[in-house]
Amino acid sequence: SSCDLPIGLTLIYSVCVVYDFLGFSFNLFDAAVAAGMMVAASYSLIIEGWTFDEPDDKSSLSSLTRTVIGTVFGLLFILSTKSFLEKHEELTVGGLAGADARKVLLIIFVMTLHSFSEGVGIGVSFGGSNGSELGVFISASLAVHNVPEGLAVAIVLLPRRISKLTASLWCIGTSLPQPLMAVPAFLFVDTFIPFLPVGLGFAGGAMAWVALCELLVEAIEDTNILTTGIISSMSLCAMLYMQEIIDGESRS
Repeated sequence: SSCDLPIGLTLIYSVCVVYDFLGFSFNLFDAAVAAGMMVAASYSLIIEGWTFDEPDDKSSLSSLTRTVIGTVFGLLFILSTKSFLEKHEELTVGGLAGADARKVLLIIFVMTLHSFSEGVGIGVSFGGSNGSELGVFISASLAVHNVPEGLAVAIVLLPRRISKLTASLWCIGTSLPQPLMAVPAFLFVDTFIPFLPVGLGFAGGAMAWVALCELLVEAIEDTNILTTGIISSMSLCAMLYMQEIIDGESRS
């Protein structure tokens, strides 16, 4: 029903409030929760690119091919960025240096760059022939994706003694490219349409790498494989369920 989404979000928020009131901490499981949600978000992005069907799309390559190309580029970009940062140990950020600085820079850089692709997705989805339906679905699903993305940024900042205000600003800042790119993509939709599956694949590939190679590893170090597997699987299923609700609401 139309109440499912707000009810679901309200329940999640209520549980967080109750846990906070009782004095429990999510810090131990943050990485596992974020990893599961980001895997689900990556899957959704890749599927959206794979199944992209727009009458105004004039590309000679199929949506599947372009999505695969984007995913490969996303993974290669992450690996090259990680390699570059490892070669520059002198880099510092917010008083951090060494491995801590490299990890923070990598996560922030990845989250910021992939937001450009998501912004293009929002603009193109509203500007195409199926804008009234596709636009609502894409923008709503990407809005939900911002939750684990912001959590991933906070996870690498807060344990390293970065203030809550600074961490919050970075979480918001990494998503600013979305509205900035959505406007030109909407205005010049015919130019951007062929690149949408590539952009979604790029974003999905980048997020998958961060989830599997950074957050899951950190979660296992914080707890153990069994606990990480259970928590991340639960958050993955919850995220996919939320995506299904959004899909149903946008197409109803």
